[in-house]
Amino acid sequence: MLARSKIMTLGVLSLVVMMVAAACAPAAAPAVSAQAPAAVSNASSSSSAAPAVAGPVTLQVVNNDKLGKFLADDKGMTLYMYTKDTKDTSNCYDKCAQAWPPLVQSDKPTLKDGVDGSLLGATTRKDGAIQVTYNGLPLYYYFKDKAAGDVTGQNSNSVWYVVAPDGSVVKK
Repeated sequence: MLARSKIMTLGVLSLVVMMVAAACAPAAAPAVSAQAPAAVSNASSSSSAAPAVAGPVTLQVVNNDKLGKFLADDKGMTLYMYTKDTKDTSNCYDKCAQAWPPLVQSDKPTLKDGVDGSLLGATTRKDGAIQVTYNGLPLYYYFKDKAAGDVTGQNSNSVWYVVAPDGSVVKK
């Protein structure tokens, strides 16, 4: 009888642990998918989840009927800023960086027409990766953007926005 009681207690305890773990997990634990921008890959196994750049970074200005002009990479993938960052400092790590992979560089980015080189900068992430900044704003991709021109991250949680060529935040 005692052994059966212990088994039942362990079973209930296991169930409680699984329920607590499920309740604490995000609704959709995002990860950088295989369809994420080609310049992004998960080369880092550290907890900061900063992706590595497979090749040189190129920044360009794209135009959207609703948002106007904003920054994107050379493949047209939208770049975002995070209002919880501070000037030249990223505050997006771990699960945040899985959903919002930082734009990291291996060399100085190439700039296409409309991108102001005087606003270009970089910041060092906790894992040592160099993240591209624009007007002091660290830049990110969004894992749900699947094709050039997608802007599904715009105004996400009222903290994620695209960046205009003049370095301002587009909150339309």
